[in-house]
Amino acid sequence: MLTLSNYSLGVGDRFAHQAKAQLRACILAAEQGVDVVPVWNKSNREHTIIGSEPDSVRAAADAAVHELGWKKPYHLDADHIRLETVDRFLNACDFYTIDVADSIGQPAEAQAVKAFADRHGGKGEFGITRPEAERIAGKYSKAVHQAGEIYRKIEAAKGVGNFITEVSMDETDSPQTPPELLLILAMLADEGVPVQTIAPKFTGRFNKGVDYVGDLLQFEKEFREDLGVIATAIRKFGLPGNLKLSVHSGSDKFSLYPIMGRALRERGAGLHLKTAGTTWLEEVIGLAEADGEGLELAKEIYAKALKKKDELCQPYASVIDINAAKLPSETVVNGWNAEQFVAAIRHEPSNPAFNASLRQLIHVGFKVAAQMGDRYLKMLERCEASISRTVTGNLFERHLQPLFIMK
Repeated sequence: MLTLSNYSLGVGDRFAHQAKAQLRACILAAEQGVDVVPVWNKSNREHTIIGSEPDSVRAAADAAVHELGWKKPYHLDADHIRLETVDRFLNACDFYTIDVADSIGQPAEAQAVKAFADRHGGKGEFGITRPEAERIAGKYSKAVHQAGEIYRKIEAAKGVGNFITEVSMDETDSPQTPPELLLILAMLADEGVPVQTIAPKFTGRFNKGVDYVGDLLQFEKEFREDLGVIATAIRKFGLPGNLKLSVHSGSDKFSLYPIMGRALRERGAGLHLKTAGTTWLEEVIGLAEADGEGLELAKEIYAKALKKKDELCQPYASVIDINAAKLPSETVVNGWNAEQFVAAIRHEPSNPAFNASLRQLIHVGFKVAAQMGDRYLKMLERCEASISRTVTGNLFERHLQPLFIMK
């Protein structure tokens, strides 16, 4: 079976120009004695907005691996796929994030719920009573069955054991409790899905491109409990021995990395950290740092995003918090030099010039760059040195080091 390594990093390369810079971060981690496998991820929504296809992500990843001499595993993730969107990813990808969050809470078959409760209810683990098992099965069994349908469609095309399966349940209203997560994994085992990573929803806010908002002590408690659930599920349900948690919208959660890192090392557990937009933001920062035409293009991206704010924010409304009153006008931003622009967008909360609302608007504004077409892509090539430096530094120094390397 194709097996995902203990530590893995999901990286989004929206315009297929930063694969080498992203891979360099994993090379730097390997030089520190920690193997972190890159997983290039891109969703159907992102492909549609940009006008790209999964083969472009495969080509960029393969070229980076060849050019930098990477001999360790790497993967391509069909991110947040569903039954109706998976087909376009079958040729290029070997990792599938099956998103069934929209099916949570849909009515389940009464007989299936009863049969599940007969097998798993009232056995004492995590205080799960039979009524609780029935409640959990009623809430999640429709979603798990759908995950099984999608898995079997991929299996029919790719063959048994030739791809990695992740199941995502994070884009929903309420977090899963440890008993819920345990029984979700039991249902996935019953469904015959050899899940290697599971992405639950945690308490608190995982907004795009900014730090976690919530109770750190509560998060640590949940995270450690979920690591215990994973270990129990492997032992009890025959799921793959490398099963691990996946943290979505995982970039820039600087307050969480030390907490998660300590727990992982104490438990000997693995983790998949999924990032995406943080690299796009570093592209914009790199353009601004290049000054001249690069800075002017970065300002133009902001100005156009400001004009299209409502349109750009709507698809991401549940994972951004933008205060419109804190968004500077186009005139103000046009008067900034490179240092001022970078200070406003770079995620350094201790810097008084940092503007979280501006950063989040640019995060969702990649459609503006996509509409620029070759003009944007050619500027990426002209500013490659500054962009590559920021992309690699951001991933290695601010993500991999505090999470996987620092003791």
